[in-house]
Amino acid sequence: MKIPTNVNVTHWETSSFWYDENGILCSISKKHEPQSLEQSKKTVEAFMKLVKGKKICLLMDVTNSPETSKEVRDYAANEFPKFVKALAMISDSPLGKMLANIFFRIKTQPYPTRMFTDEEKAKEWLKQYL
Repeated sequence: MKIPTNVNVTHWETSSFWYDENGILCSISKKHEPQSLEQSKKTVEAFMKLVKGKKICLLMDVTNSPETSKEVRDYAANEFPKFVKALAMISDSPLGKMLANIFFRIKTQPYPTRMFTDEEKAKEWLKQYL
């Protein structure tokens, strides 16, 4: 996934975010060290401010995501339902796919989730939840 040139992008140490023309929040993970639970809590707080309390459809490119601790995965699984309507993850790397599948298996989420290798197919799938 690539960041389009015609959008307003929010850059963080761990990822970059923007809304596409359909209102899907897109995210590309950057290569970084795994976050501690405390860092993850700060990231989620900032994310909640970014989405302004709305539930959103989220497309995450997790190709460059590092492995995370069980503690961080459990925290994310508990927090994501507060702001996610539907989640699609894409990855070009075996590690990214493995991490996405681990996330999907840690706890059944109360929102639809799916793994993709193609960005356009992921967006088409998410559009039904907008």
